[in-house]
This record gives sequence, C-alpha cells and structure tokens, in this order.
Amino acid sequence: MQDVATIGADIDRQLDRDDPLVTFFRLVPEARPPMRGDRSAAGTMPMRAYRHCDAMTSASAFGWYIFPPMTFSLLWDGGTDILCRFKGEDAWFPLSKIQFPGFAERFDAAAPTDIKSFSPSFLAPFRLPGGVQIWSGLIARTAPGWSLLIREPVNLQRCLGYESYEGIIETDRWFGPLFTNIRLTRTNVPVEFSEEYPFLQVQPVYRGAYGKALDNFAVVPDLSQLTPQDWQDFRATVVQPNVDPDRQIGQYGVDTRRRRKQSGHSGVDGENLTNEMNG
Repeated sequence: MQDVATIGADIDRQLDRDDPLVTFFRLVPEARPPMRGDRSAAGTMPMRAYRHCDAMTSASAFGWYIFPPMTFSLLWDGGTDILCRFKGEDAWFPLSKIQFPGFAERFDAAAPTDIKSFSPSFLAPFRLPGGVQIWSGLIARTAPGWSLLIREPVNLQRCLGYESYEGIIETDRWFGPLFTNIRLTRTNVPVEFSEEYPFLQVQPVYRGAYGKALDNFAVVPDLSQLTPQDWQDFRATVVQPNVDPDRQIGQYGVDTRRRRKQSGHSGVDGENLTNEMNG
C-alpha cells in the first residue's frame, strides 16, 4: 500500500509532465467542447460565497464541464415506457438504442473495417425503471495513473427531474464512450437536457488515492484525546479569528490563495461559461 507521501510524490511527478492530464476526443462534431469548471458555478453562486468561500469556488472549478451533444427531452410514464424528442421536432418517439443523427454513417466512413457498425449509442434505456444512458459524444484519455470521476456539475443548479449515478472510470486504460446513467424522477412531465448547459462534471482522480489507500485512516474517539497541538490548531482556526476585531472576512480563502500562488499553482480558472450564460 502506498503511503501519503509516496502518493503525493507520484502526483507531483505526473503534474510536471508536459502531456495533458486529460485529452478529450470529440467524435460528434456538433458536441460542445468540454470547458474548465467555473469558480462562480456559471454565475449562479451567491456573491458572498464567490468572494469569500474558497472551499465552494475551488470545488466548483475542480474538473471540466461536459455538455449534451444536442438538446433533447425525455418523458417517463412511471412504468416501463420512456419517450424522447429531439430539439426542433414536435413528435415524441419511444426510447430505444438511439444513434446521434447522422453519426453512424460518419463513424463507419472513418473507422477501420473491423470497427464499422460499432458506433456508440447516443441514448439507450437503462435497466432500472426510469433509467437512461446518455453519451456525451466524447471519449476521454487521462495520463497514466489517473482516472475520471463522472458526476453532476458541482454547485450548479440542476433539474430536479432526474438524478445522475456517479462513477470512477480508469480512462488511462479504458478508451470508450464517456457516458453517464441517469434515473428520471418525474413522471408525465418533459425533462429537458440543453446543449448549452452542462449535465456532467468530470474530475481527475489519482488512482493511488482510492482503493486500498482509503483503508488507511484513523479516528480519535473522544474529546479528551485531543493533543495540545490539536487544541492549538483549533485555537488558531476557530478562536483567534472570532476574537480579533480587525479580522478579514474570508481569511481562509485569502490564506489558501496565497499558498497556491507561492507553490506555483495559482488556481486561476476561466469564467467563460459565466460570461456566455450572462451575455
């Protein structure tokens, strides 16, 4: 089992490489390219949190937004039937394994002979009631030793008509479609997925940091077992800021950003999605 120091050293070596941490392959040209996560959660974060809560802004910016390759809607009857409708169309049709419009022909024209007819499905029913598998139109490949956590966008307001299942994919080894499984939670009401709004956020996870590494943890079972150093750390974190009449609001964020800057990791993140959605 790797210890924490070894894992940290491995991560530092990986980040010093010139190769990208992740490469996204856009198989469906209509799909919007992935975008770095936005510290303001696409402008939806309360201003006070955006200015002073580095914990929230760092979490929001951790990873990349993934968008549906086109706008579509799903309609579930609460039983076994799910209907689908694409943007610009009036008619609903039963959901089955559906290719992105025109993609199968383009895939077969580009693929080697033995790979033809294996184009990924865009939408497909999932085995659970109300379950649907959605492909992003992308494939992802990470640097050696890195995986991708696939999850809902962090701190973004989301549609309450469905829930997403999260998963960790070893994308340095598995070169397949970047998809997610969802479960519809509303019946007889259309649930829309917009090509302009992210439905996933993928986050890099170093493989040495999960699995057996997570078995290495400790619990201090009682207040009486805190050490003098623990109490000193609590004093510096909680007590001193509250008794200092001149304390700066959001001091944790100020200190964290200063440490990042000194270490060479400034944490500067793009605000493109915020600007586009508000523009």
